[in-house]
Amino acid sequence: MDLLNALVALANFVLVPALAYGSQLALGALGVTLIYGILRFSNFAHGDTMAFGAMVTILVTWLFQGIGLSIDPLPTALLALPFGIIATAALVYATDRVVYRFYRQAKAAPVMLVIVSMGVMFIMNGLVRFIIGVDDQRFADGARFLISARDFREMTGLAEGLAIRTSQAITVVTAILVVIALFWFLNRTRMGKSMRAYSDNEDLALLSGINPERVVAVTWIIVAALATIAGVLYGLDKGFKPFVYFHLLLPVFASAIVGGLGSPIGAIAGGFIVAFSEVTITYAWKKVVTYLVPEGMEPSGLLQLLGTDYKYAVSFAILVIVLLFRPTGLFRGKSV
Repeated sequence: MDLLNALVALANFVLVPALAYGSQLALGALGVTLIYGILRFSNFAHGDTMAFGAMVTILVTWLFQGIGLSIDPLPTALLALPFGIIATAALVYATDRVVYRFYRQAKAAPVMLVIVSMGVMFIMNGLVRFIIGVDDQRFADGARFLISARDFREMTGLAEGLAIRTSQAITVVTAILVVIALFWFLNRTRMGKSMRAYSDNEDLALLSGINPERVVAVTWIIVAALATIAGVLYGLDKGFKPFVYFHLLLPVFASAIVGGLGSPIGAIAGGFIVAFSEVTITYAWKKVVTYLVPEGMEPSGLLQLLGTDYKYAVSFAILVIVLLFRPTGLFRGKSV
């Protein structure tokens, strides 16, 4: 019985949260790796692109809630999500036409585009905070739990309860569907194959008649969709605060680099590696260990390697280690 309680506690506080968080990071890292693989620069504005998409979705969600439109027990934000994607796609495409295209046509060094993207990042960050404010925004409605800890304890008779929030279940299911759709698009459609060819060899792709402007436009649209979905799922799960997405840029980039920049499979794997690393290192293991050790040998401390305030330090450490010892990542993407 104690072993089962330990497993339930582990699932409740480590496995389920890390699975949801990893799905959010994976979607964010997919956007980063597509930009790097196809447009060949690291887009530091990606975190604030996620914030912008989430912001538009929140505003439309509030509009729908105000007129009584909902899909209870699911969050109304799922209805508003397409509007967030459209607005974000329009913003990033306009940004490319006004800013990035000039440097791309001038054959500027990738580091120049990185610096430019940092400028775009600060502008987008200020825009989001100007429109929606700097305070926490909660926009989740519908059923809060798929299964509550109390119901789980009543069903099983265990001392520990397993709680699965609706937002966590939606995150995992949505991530699976989005990844399947993305891989189908990249491998089965003509445009997807053109994007892969352009990524592998730009000059050869141009000689083959591939339209580079169309590839760039489709890439930004896909990246906007991935960023908006990731931003909204993160907001539903943990609440929305604009500046949090700026901080989220570090674990997102760490995920993309750990898996291998330019490798979609690597981005997904990297997302879960970073998420599980952050959660396990910052979790206080006292409760789980107490169930597993004999009575009287319970630990007196929390058995926590790092406080939750330092979770981004875990991402940074992983990033540094990978860059030092395997700069191409686990799936041999492009070296940084």
